[in-house]
Amino acid sequence: MLTLAWVAFAASILHPQMLSPHGIPTYPKISAEEQAGIDDDIAHHLGDVVADPGPKAKLSASLNPAAVHAAMRKVADWELKQAEPYLDPGWTWGVLDTGFMAASSELHDPRYSNAMLAMAEKFHWEMGAVDPKDFGWPDNDDQMIAQTYLDLYFMDPKPEKIAPTQKALDGLFSAALPPIPNDQFRILWWWCDSLFMAPGTWTRMAAATHDPRYLDYLDKRWWETSSALYDSQYHLYYRDRTFIGKKDPAGKPVFWSRGNGWVIGGAARALEYMPKDYPGRARYENQMREMAAELASIQDPKDGLWHSDLLDPADYPQPEISGSALITFGLAWGVNHGVLDRAKFEPVVARAWRGMVNEIYADGRLGNVQQTDGKPDYFMPSSSYNFGVGGFLLAAEQVAHLSEHGSQ
Repeated sequence: MLTLAWVAFAASILHPQMLSPHGIPTYPKISAEEQAGIDDDIAHHLGDVVADPGPKAKLSASLNPAAVHAAMRKVADWELKQAEPYLDPGWTWGVLDTGFMAASSELHDPRYSNAMLAMAEKFHWEMGAVDPKDFGWPDNDDQMIAQTYLDLYFMDPKPEKIAPTQKALDGLFSAALPPIPNDQFRILWWWCDSLFMAPGTWTRMAAATHDPRYLDYLDKRWWETSSALYDSQYHLYYRDRTFIGKKDPAGKPVFWSRGNGWVIGGAARALEYMPKDYPGRARYENQMREMAAELASIQDPKDGLWHSDLLDPADYPQPEISGSALITFGLAWGVNHGVLDRAKFEPVVARAWRGMVNEIYADGRLGNVQQTDGKPDYFMPSSSYNFGVGGFLLAAEQVAHLSEHGSQ
């Protein structure tokens, strides 16, 4: 039964006259600050919001690889057309790039990896301009793009593909902490997003160079962040220090969906290239199991997805796809690699996959993606951004392999 709150919410977002000052579809719950973020994301070509996204796609939500591939290709093709003119080394694009690499591998379609290769060559395999406040070093977000550089290197190992990344990472071994906001912990990776942006680069560099120093650096940083931001009662991460002690209207802690997706997805990206015999590997797997159990327990029973504020679906009734996609990726990866119990978590993944497929429009747009920010936000159902698509494509690759691993 629909609640009155949900009916009011649905009516407000469907009001045909609601447009922002920039002519972007909006609705009353979206604050001026949130709208400014949406406007900025659209201005930077990260995605868009449309008044009429058209009908939903008629796609099977089966876990059969052919059905998964059909959904994956539809979304990837739409996004490639939208994104290719604007690709750059920023973190949002870096997340999308990992998805395109997954699509290229899974669909055996070189169009996606060729686009990534052209992008990498255009930017000379460098991480891009870094913020002067970081003393010229690549911060955690800057390091995201290097995951794709390294994946391209593994396809065709040539030293020039990873030389700029290796030089930059080597410079961080002895670097002092850059300036950190006064309200944050005195650690380098002070926001939980870092655990997706950086670790996959460090483990890939360790695999490319056979140098364990990269693993040890990652290990130190990950557990600094975990000690600061991981709640041992809820088994979820706060986005950063400013959320510790903050409560939602129901009196519960505020745990951001995409933030926790960054973490469990980042664990999968790190573990993918972490040696089985690495001394600290078991800690990552254990944390993945703890988070997975909590996330499974708060999965929306109706649509199989997660809300922007994980513990507050009443105030954030829409599903949020970027967080849901990253969570699904992490869970499916864990099942496929024996970290998570298949009997318990494959049904969770199946429900989440069904929910995400239901958010694909007929043209391939992936909707209900929250704009960039570091907290739960409101957004339009047609809202679609590159990083959300990247997470979806990563999830699709792992979902396509569930039956393969299950038959072994």
